[in-house]
Amino acid sequence: MEKMFCLGLALGMVGGALIVANSYKARSLVKKSQAELLQKVDEMMDERLKAQSPAEGGEKSEKKGK
Repeated sequence: MEKMFCLGLALGMVGGALIVANSYKARSLVKKSQAELLQKVDEMMDERLKAQSPAEGGEKSEKKGK
């Protein structure tokens, strides 16, 4: 059962790669989706860094005071 799943997964990946490689519309859709995903990840990382920086700043000032 697991072998069939792995085989189906591999064939699906190869088929998807062939479709994207031969279709301009599919290739442009993949590139657009990748760009949107990277933008969202960058925004999320910026938010996390902003949320962490005040907390770290407070900890550093406490250490300097001691």
